[in-house]
Amino acid sequence: MRFARFVHAGGVSFGIVEGEAQSGLTIAEIDSIPFQNVRPTGNRWALADVRLLAPIFSSKVIGIGRNYADHAAELGNELPKEPLIFIKPSTSVIGPNDAIRIPSVAKQVEHEAELAVVIGASGARRVDRAGAQKAIFGYTVGNDVTARDLQRSDPQWTRAKGFDSFCPLGPWIETDLDVSDLEVRCEVGRNPDAMEVRQLGRTKDMVFDVATLVSYVSHVMTLLPGDVILTGTPAGVSQIVPGETVSVSVQGIGELRNPVVSLD
Repeated sequence: MRFARFVHAGGVSFGIVEGEAQSGLTIAEIDSIPFQNVRPTGNRWALADVRLLAPIFSSKVIGIGRNYADHAAELGNELPKEPLIFIKPSTSVIGPNDAIRIPSVAKQVEHEAELAVVIGASGARRVDRAGAQKAIFGYTVGNDVTARDLQRSDPQWTRAKGFDSFCPLGPWIETDLDVSDLEVRCEVGRNPDAMEVRQLGRTKDMVFDVATLVSYVSHVMTLLPGDVILTGTPAGVSQIVPGETVSVSVQGIGELRNPVVSLD
């Protein structure tokens, strides 16, 4: 099942995305957040007639560094012996088609295409792998936008990864998905019809799998409903500049597109 959060003439709602062909997708409004008993209101729109938002509210977004060997190698880093975690603030989250805003202080901002895990209603605190699987509500697409020059210059990563708009999420949450071997892709270009493939990896190549990540993070901090874990990025990260569009997709979920603009 695919859950989205969207703007319509009457306000902001959650809904279930239905259909297969992109041109024929519809969204059926539900009367609460997806974690609760899902009850359709009877209102329905064509997906093309609403504006999608980031699909969930998060108290925090937890990033995982160097979780693909090829990405660690391209940056000259050794593989971590245990998951390397960091926090992206909730204010960094944007939705589909929202602009990634490049601040003038950052001279080398890069895309990082990622599978994102959404924690469910029960949350997770000090859970084992089995408990981690039960705590997962679903999956969405993420882009861990990073100011690489600031990441290199600062002793920690908060500024490099925490600017407003540096965490696109969407287009929706997919709840029925085997994520053990999915394609993760990033394309960039100025012409949406002629995009260049920059990243192309598979989730099977993660150093630490999803259950391991959720369990590990839950032993550091309590995961609350709606929290998001970004699972790391494959090789191919590269600079994005104003005027370009970034497309990130994960097989079985969908595509997340964001234009790039200058903040200053």
